Amino acid sequence: MIHWTEHGEERSAPWRSESGTAAPRRVVLADDTLAADTAYRLACAGTGLLWRGDFQNARHLLQALMRRADKPPKAKGAKAGRKAQATATAGSAIPAQAFHLHRQAQAQRARTLGMLLVPVQGDHTIALRRAPDLREAFAEAWGPADGTACVVSLREVLGLVGAHEWRKKGVEIPALGTEQAPRRIHPHYGVFSPVRGEYVDLVAQAPLPANGLAFDIGTGTGVLAAVLARRGVQRVVATDQDPRALACARDNVQRLGLSAKVEVVQADLFPAGQAPLVVCNPPWLPGRASSSIEHAVYDEDSRMLRGFLSGLAAHLSPGGEGWLILSDLAEHLGLRSREQLLEWVAGAGLRVVDRHEVQPRHAKAADASDPLHAARSAERTSLWRLAAL
Repeated sequence: MIHWTEHGEERSAPWRSESGTAAPRRVVLADDTLAADTAYRLACAGTGLLWRGDFQNARHLLQALMRRADKPPKAKGAKAGRKAQATATAGSAIPAQAFHLHRQAQAQRARTLGMLLVPVQGDHTIALRRAPDLREAFAEAWGPADGTACVVSLREVLGLVGAHEWRKKGVEIPALGTEQAPRRIHPHYGVFSPVRGEYVDLVAQAPLPANGLAFDIGTGTGVLAAVLARRGVQRVVATDQDPRALACARDNVQRLGLSAKVEVVQADLFPAGQAPLVVCNPPWLPGRASSSIEHAVYDEDSRMLRGFLSGLAAHLSPGGEGWLILSDLAEHLGLRSREQLLEWVAGAGLRVVDRHEVQPRHAKAADASDPLHAARSAERTSLWRLAAL
């Protein structure tokens, strides 16, 4: 719950946060008269700003807060310059430390920008001037309206709207086939979008060991299961344990006309039985996720990666292959070594048949201003072809 005072009365409402962020302890009312500098100072101090003004003006204020949050600090004198240089050098020498500092800074930024709050009525409407009708977007993310009003950060609302637009438009996946057939994947809210196409291309191009049956472990949007089916695999069993991912994968399979070939089932990693091809694209970075969407990026203690490797041999048909799709960004950041990965492979009774790799094409790989540029520019995404010993 969050609590505030309005018209001399104490009021409260349920707090909703997909990322699990705690409710602000202090909440004040804010409207169109609030100056951006004042708003930023309050937000940095952890004060929630419950908006009572024009919705579009709240969006403009959030943009102003973002500019202030992203503004680099001014160096004061030569001593500060030398300190900044030393910090940058240390960050380059210790990639893991630079990565953790980057995550801390991003988390602090998210907390600050998340202090601008809007009320959502029990019917999923926002009772503010010029507020758009977001009922469809709320229903997609939260389910049908149940009459319970809540307060949510404007930043999260806009993220929800963005996810709604992605779901409507879809993501073009050329690996799904020709332009004559549907080849768009429609990510649902909270399910990671397949915008990094290089890993999809690896699955589309690697030689198939067989085309009778394949397992897709941790299917997410269902994109890899769909690619395998379009390549001629007769039956694909796609697993996930997240309800949003399961609904998303089933929706995409149906949109693509692949329901007869792809079965989506709830499972923690493997379905029952064995297959000549078992594919897994686990989260690439060991670390704790701070929101539902981050579970596609961060794999705490490499749980999913190690679980896939340790259980793979038992789920491979004789002569079958396991395809592990994995970026080496964690290696360049010092979060996991190549030697450790190979030890896990060998310890699971597996051998490496071959490895196909590709250089990432995303914008951050070429952005020299990115704090993790050194690691990102060296990153390679690989498809490891594994077989039982």
